Amino acid sequence: MAKKTTSSPKHRNIPEPTIARLPRYLRSFAEFAHNQHTVISSKELAGASGINPAQVRKDLAYFGQFGQRGIGYDVKTLDSKMREILGLHKAWRIALVGCGNLGMALLQYGGFAKAGFRIEAAFDVDPSKVGWELEGVRIWATPAIRQVVREKKIEIAIIAVPASQAQRVADDLVDAGVRAIVNFAPCVLTVPKSVLVRGVDLASELEHLTYFLEKSNRTEK
Repeated sequence: MAKKTTSSPKHRNIPEPTIARLPRYLRSFAEFAHNQHTVISSKELAGASGINPAQVRKDLAYFGQFGQRGIGYDVKTLDSKMREILGLHKAWRIALVGCGNLGMALLQYGGFAKAGFRIEAAFDVDPSKVGWELEGVRIWATPAIRQVVREKKIEIAIIAVPASQAQRVADDLVDAGVRAIVNFAPCVLTVPKSVLVRGVDLASELEHLTYFLEKSNRTEK
């Protein structure tokens, strides 16, 4: 009888805030490596990431024992492990739907490729844009989403269309096999539980800031 194996409890139920901080650590590793630091302390990593040392140690402990007391963390080893944890040890294919001002800016953003994300296809409803090739990426007509996404085996999509079009676009993407969506449209998408969605509402983020600014102004009066 085969022995039943289970994953370590440390790798289950990891808090969402911890996951959200991992990219910050990864960017800090790149900066340390650039400055030729080979070993860093939790205090140094905390300072570079804007997080307190105790939280840094707690976050990393969810994934194993990386550092040595009195010595610190090996930058190269920790960078490699963090990339593996975040799934960045391989390239990810992305579809971009919506080539307005925001979509065009995203299409030309060089940071995606450096992080291992490759926009394989873009889509838009504007006939004058269909057929364009920008940064090596062709813009297709929106009705071609299902066919192109399937053919290119794309798993992640970015939606940058008006809210009125977002759900229909999401339906097409999900049907084509997309497993994760970054949604810039100011609306809530209905997708199967198996599909991950992250909403990015820039107006809401600004409103969050203005609340605290206004609160500060009232306090100062």
